[in-house]
Amino acid sequence: MALTAALLGWLFDGAEMGLFSMVGRAAIQDLLKFGPTPTKVEEGQIGFYFNVIIAVFLVGAATGGVLFGWLGDRIGRVRAMSLSVLTYALFTGFCGLVKKPEQIAVLRFIAALGMGGEWSLGVALVMEVWPNKSRGLMAGLIGAAANVGYFLVGIIGLGLSAILARFGDWLLTTGLPPEWVDSLVAYKGWRLMMLLGCTPALLTFFFRVFVPESKKWEEERGKGATSHWATRDLLGVLVGALGPGLIVVVWAVKFPSDMSSSTVGIIRAVGSAVGLVVATYGYLWPVRKYVERYAAQRGNSATPARKIIGRMLLAAGLSGIALMGTWASTQSAPSWADKLTSGQFHSREYTQICLALGACVGTMAAALAGDKFGRRVTYFLLCVMSLGTTLWLFIMNQQYGDGRAFLASAFIAGACTASFYGWLPLYLPELFETNVRATGQGFGYNFGRILAAVGALQGGILNTMFPNDAVVAGVTIKGGYPLACSTMSLIYIVGMLFIWLAPETKDKPLPD
Repeated sequence: MALTAALLGWLFDGAEMGLFSMVGRAAIQDLLKFGPTPTKVEEGQIGFYFNVIIAVFLVGAATGGVLFGWLGDRIGRVRAMSLSVLTYALFTGFCGLVKKPEQIAVLRFIAALGMGGEWSLGVALVMEVWPNKSRGLMAGLIGAAANVGYFLVGIIGLGLSAILARFGDWLLTTGLPPEWVDSLVAYKGWRLMMLLGCTPALLTFFFRVFVPESKKWEEERGKGATSHWATRDLLGVLVGALGPGLIVVVWAVKFPSDMSSSTVGIIRAVGSAVGLVVATYGYLWPVRKYVERYAAQRGNSATPARKIIGRMLLAAGLSGIALMGTWASTQSAPSWADKLTSGQFHSREYTQICLALGACVGTMAAALAGDKFGRRVTYFLLCVMSLGTTLWLFIMNQQYGDGRAFLASAFIAGACTASFYGWLPLYLPELFETNVRATGQGFGYNFGRILAAVGALQGGILNTMFPNDAVVAGVTIKGGYPLACSTMSLIYIVGMLFIWLAPETKDKPLPD
């Protein structure tokens, strides 16, 4: 039951994330009142809003990872997971009712709080319930489940496209005003897709009635360890959220045209640095205070705060590299396909389906490889393959054509870049003890989303700044999505070096 609940939670989590990747471009076109074939200037605006909304979503997920991770360590994995799913389901559905792109950004932020929390809570629950020998398989299933949800969004999108006109006629027969129906079915029915996001809310009943709580957590509660989490410490999370908020502002704001590019660059660099410091300090505050209280009770037997915080920062770096690579590059592939075909041939849906199918294969393979060959070697190889396949996807596909070459490269790039989401749920729980596991890995995985948000915002800026083709080492790279996404994929080189700072945990039991 614990595994079923977590898999369903991750499936819908992946579906919620995939929704905006697929319908976001159409939604922004609609809300900005652009026509079906935007100009280059309008494409720049669409890309700008698209990446800002993604960045806001990532910031929300980072905040939710800490908030709901704290809740999971305080009141239990299952109760907190129920609240996280309800949050992301309802507020994703509300996105179908908005009138401005800024409203989508606010609702996506709140929905992301629940999505970020669900990941860390589900991982903690499954890894604590299942035996050590099953960790590789469980991690692979965790990653694959989210990508099955991503795949289902593509299938639903195809089905909705096929019946959209008839569905609109049916809605008219229900007595809805014609202007409402026109709004719901306009621009490929993106509002209907968002409204479908409310479906996972039904899972909360299943969670509360059938899913058992983690016995490891219950043992910690019996020892009194959970009582050291204090609600007042969440003020630190609130302050911490201002940090990534500042990052979004300095990258999203349009500076005066007479301001030099060097001045803008300095403002953004300083704002990003200050934002990361504020976020780090604020998000770590609840853990720091918890460890102080816990250590005062346990004495020398408690794990030092510096070791726990050090591992949280390590986890954030490893997650941030993987997330930045995905959100600043391959997540843009459906929009790139849509642009290449001017919205024809269901290119965005097929691209998302191929990315998701590849991701299902990649996450399972990466988790099993990490279990067999070691965590560090596997991560290094994943970075090498992700860099190569992302460059192939965006540089070697100058046009969509009949779709076969484009979709094949999307499948392979999806398998490689998403493979980290099978590796991370294998490795991150191994860094933390039970009493801080949900918060520790919730911070580690989701703080990486702040780094990814910076990458997504830079991708949006690059998409706007370089609309024309460029020649690099004799290879022509198309402007816009290909040039921006290819540039951001270089983050994988950092991952090839950073992984050797991490401890090897292969064949070691999950810390108690």
